[in-house]
Amino acid sequence: MIRLTYNLLWPLGMLIFLPGYFAKMIRRGGYREKFGQRLGMYDAALRNRLSDRRSTWLHAVSVGEVNIALKLANALRALEPDLHCVLTTTTTTGFALARKTAPPWIEVMYTPLDYWPVMRRAFSVIRPGRIVLVEAEVWPNLAATAHARRIPLALVNARLSPRSERRYLRFRFFVAPTFRLLDSVCVPEHRDVERWAALGVPRNRIHVTGSIKFDSDVQTKSVPVVSSTCLWNVPAENAERLVLFGGSTHRGEEEVLAGIFLRLREQFPSLRLFIAPRHVERLQEIRSELGALPLRVTLATKALGDGAANADCMLLDTTGELQRWYSIATVVFMGKSLTAHGGQNPVEPILAGKPVVFGPHMENFATLAETLVSNKAAIQVSDSESLERTIGRLLGDREARQGLVGNAVAALNEHKGATARTAQIVQSLRAKC
Repeated sequence: MIRLTYNLLWPLGMLIFLPGYFAKMIRRGGYREKFGQRLGMYDAALRNRLSDRRSTWLHAVSVGEVNIALKLANALRALEPDLHCVLTTTTTTGFALARKTAPPWIEVMYTPLDYWPVMRRAFSVIRPGRIVLVEAEVWPNLAATAHARRIPLALVNARLSPRSERRYLRFRFFVAPTFRLLDSVCVPEHRDVERWAALGVPRNRIHVTGSIKFDSDVQTKSVPVVSSTCLWNVPAENAERLVLFGGSTHRGEEEVLAGIFLRLREQFPSLRLFIAPRHVERLQEIRSELGALPLRVTLATKALGDGAANADCMLLDTTGELQRWYSIATVVFMGKSLTAHGGQNPVEPILAGKPVVFGPHMENFATLAETLVSNKAAIQVSDSESLERTIGRLLGDREARQGLVGNAVAALNEHKGATARTAQIVQSLRAKC
C-alpha cells in the first residue's frame, strides 16, 4: 500500500519539483547529453554491450560518491577478475568524472528516475546480478524491484546525517519497509549500528567496515599540479609562498575568506588565496563578488598557462581535480561549514599533508569532525572572527601545522582497510534465485 501511494503521488511530486530540477540541471550544464537514460531509454549500442552479461550495478549520486564507487569497484575487481559493472550517477559533474576516470569494464550511465515503469525498463537493460548503493541513495521502486527479482541489494559507506535521521524517524512507518529490503548495510562506525537498526534494518545485516572515503589504503595517488612557489613564480630568495586554501566553498564563504586574506596579508606579505568552489557554475558569481575588493583574481587554468605572478587570488575552474591542488596549500579551510550547513570531506587535504580548519556546521561529517577535534587533528571554529585568528596562528607556526597533520593521519587509521572489508561483504552477496 505504501509503495502504491508513492507511485500514485510520484507524477504529482515530479510536477512540483520539476522546475527546480531543470533549473539546477541547466545551471550545471551538460543536461542534454544522454538525458533519455534518466527516463529508462537506452540506445541499441548500449543494450548490446549489456545484453550478454550480468553486471554489478553501482549507484552514486555525484562526484564524492562516484569516487567511493570507483574505489570499491577496483577492490571488487581484484577479488573477481572478470567483474563488469554499471555505474549510474545523478549529476552531470558526477557523470563527467565517472566517464573520465572509469576503466573500460565499467559502463557509465545516468540514474533512471525512481518511477516504476522507468525503473522496470532500466532493470531489463542493466540486468544486474547485484546492486550496490553508495552512502544514502535508497529509493523505494529500485529497492522493491530488486527484491521482487531476488537481486541482492547493499548499501555501502552508509551515511546518515542527523537531519536525515530525524526525518526518517518521523516518517518511520513509510521508510522502514524500504530499508528492510536491504540485504547488507556497511556502516563506518559502531555507533551507526543502532541508528540504522532504528530505521528498520535487521541488525544481522549491518556490518561495521569503516569508511571507504577515509581509507588511506586506497586514496588516489594524485600527481600535484605544481608547487605554490612555481605557480606564483616566487623568487629564489623567498623560498616559501603561504597559501590560504578554501576547499569546496559555498555561497558567502568566498567573501569571508577574501576579507581574512586581505587583513592577514599585512602580516604575511607572501600570502596568496586559492578558492575551489563546490559548484564550478558559481564562478561568475564569485568573480563578481571578489571584483568589488582590492584583489587581482585569475582562473587556475589560465594561471597554469600564463603564470600567476601578479595574482592575489586564484579560482579553480575545473571539476574533479581538487585533490591535486591541495599540494599548494599552507592552511585549508573546508567549505560548507561556516555560512552553509553540512560540511565537506576533510580527508583529502589531510592525506595531502595539510592542516584543516572548519566551521561549526559539519553535520554530514559529524562523527569524523568530532574525532578530529578531540584528537587535536583539526580545528573547529565558531565564526569568521575565530577563523581569522586560527588561520593567522597556523600561518605563523609551522610546528603547529605539522602537529595537526600528524594527529589527523593517526586518527584516520581506524578506517584503513575499509574498502577491502566492504568489497568482501559485497562479494559474498549472491542472487537469491
